Amino acid sequence: MTTTFYHHWRDVPASAWRWPNFSPAEIACRGTGKLLINEPALDKLQALRDRLGKPLIVRSAYRSPEHNRAVGGAPASKHMQGTAFDIAMANHDPVAFEAAAREVGFLGLGFYPRSGFMHIDLGPARQWGERFPECPVPFAAEAPPAREVLAQSRTMKGSGAAGVATLGAAGVEVAQQVLTETQTAILPLVPYLDALRWLFIAVALGGIAVTIYARLDDWKRGRR
Repeated sequence: MTTTFYHHWRDVPASAWRWPNFSPAEIACRGTGKLLINEPALDKLQALRDRLGKPLIVRSAYRSPEHNRAVGGAPASKHMQGTAFDIAMANHDPVAFEAAAREVGFLGLGFYPRSGFMHIDLGPARQWGERFPECPVPFAAEAPPAREVLAQSRTMKGSGAAGVATLGAAGVEVAQQVLTETQTAILPLVPYLDALRWLFIAVALGGIAVTIYARLDDWKRGRR
């Protein structure tokens, strides 16, 4: 027997279900819970899943006659025979999906790009609807970052110079104070140390200026 009917998908024995990537609830009628198991159709659906290697999100599979009327389905819809499936394209390339569906034996194809799904069935070869547009590349090609070698970085050089000079200026000031307070014998050196401190301050300011310039230039070039 190639078809089996159940009044509710919960009535399906575990031993009767042999399609590992699908469940009775996924294939059952969305409106009534009834289920018609069409084995050849489910075999092809599983083959399609195996070929694509990724989940198939089933929007609609079997429809009971009353539910088919309620949703405005075609009077002779293949859904009522359990041989049709509406599959979401959210996680598929429609072109690759269509090719795989044809290869496993689904010859009836309906395209619904506005609703985001494709209809496949085992009816005669035919197709309808407007094909899905080509999928744009989701992300622009990422160019390799134009980073400077750390040892040659202008930012690092400027920051390093500023840091060293700042520490030097502070050290000279401390030494100057110590010499002024405790080493009166070498007071003549204090003016020279004062000049040296200002030299360090000038170097620090120059380093800060180099750092700011480098960061602005990198920003203009799109560097980070």
